[in-house]
Amino acid sequence: MAWMAWTWPTAIFFIVIASLLALFTVLAIRRPETPRMGILQIETTRGDRLFITLLGSAFINLAWLGVGVGPQWIALIICAAYAAAVFRWV
Repeated sequence: MAWMAWTWPTAIFFIVIASLLALFTVLAIRRPETPRMGILQIETTRGDRLFITLLGSAFINLAWLGVGVGPQWIALIICAAYAAAVFRWV
């Protein structure tokens, strides 16, 4: 796997994503959830909100990189706030 140039941040990223997917699978099995209506006026479950969060975070980070306004860890803080908002109101 040397051709992939794995770094610790890359490995941590994939470990976090895999851990989130495993956690949400266990939660869905142990504590099934009924869909709820949020501000988007569509029914969403925890998994739907996780998907919306991951997709939105990808766009936030890409825009942050494209504009080049500061260090990437600031975009991480913005993504965490975005995730909290999605899980609270969507």
